[in-house]
Amino acid sequence: MDSAQSGSIASLEPKDSKKVSLGGGPRDRIRAKTVTAAENGHLNGGLNGAAGTVALRPPAPPGRAPAENLRAPAHGALAKATKRTIDLIGAVLLIAILSPLLLVIALLIKLDSSGPILFRQRRIGRANEPFSMLKFRTMVDGADEQKAMLQHLNEAADGLFKIDGDPRVTRVGRWLRVTSLDELPQLLHVVTGRMSLVGPRPLVPEEDSLITGSNRRRLDMRPGMTGVWQVNGASSIPINEMVVLDRGYLEDWSLWLDCRLLLQTASHVILRRGL
Repeated sequence: MDSAQSGSIASLEPKDSKKVSLGGGPRDRIRAKTVTAAENGHLNGGLNGAAGTVALRPPAPPGRAPAENLRAPAHGALAKATKRTIDLIGAVLLIAILSPLLLVIALLIKLDSSGPILFRQRRIGRANEPFSMLKFRTMVDGADEQKAMLQHLNEAADGLFKIDGDPRVTRVGRWLRVTSLDELPQLLHVVTGRMSLVGPRPLVPEEDSLITGSNRRRLDMRPGMTGVWQVNGASSIPINEMVVLDRGYLEDWSLWLDCRLLLQTASHVILRRGL
């Protein structure tokens, strides 16, 4: 890929990158990693136009094109099967246990504002396959069509979109977002195999298009209802740092790591920090 091309996040060579530690303050480690890359001359291009993305590309050794390979994660067949089994059993149990709550939420949404109970949005899943992701509707019907008009109010980190006190959010929607209960319909995607309980964040197509090269390996795993990005600041983390977090998750993945992230997620929900 031409290094002059803007609006994308390119690749980091393995020898120029340090493994990301996902425990004990990963956000600080990611920021330190980004600063180190900049000091080493690997952060080229800075912020590019309206997309606000950072192009990451290390200099190529003499006589050789830039490498596009990350260290391949060693996920054995047994570990993958175990993760899928945990996903399936966990999602089915949660749906059964939470079914009364799901019905109450559906009723509240219907009583609070006109429109469908569920919100569907196109996201990019594993192996670059798009799917229609479900959430409980937290905004007025047709909120997506108003996004362009509210772009000037965007407070999220580079490449993402979020507004504190978004005028499109309904009364019930605010409660659902604070408690993260709006994410519960995604349990259906976990059952069908489209998503996992834990994994990289599923991006909308316009966000996904900013990620190029070997960083697209984040799509080697099923996207997750929660993950490293969600428990470490979510929309306050720029998309270039989110990609590094995803890479660290892929390289360091273990069932124990998933368990830790699920426990952190539960803590966020109980303390109403949102995701």
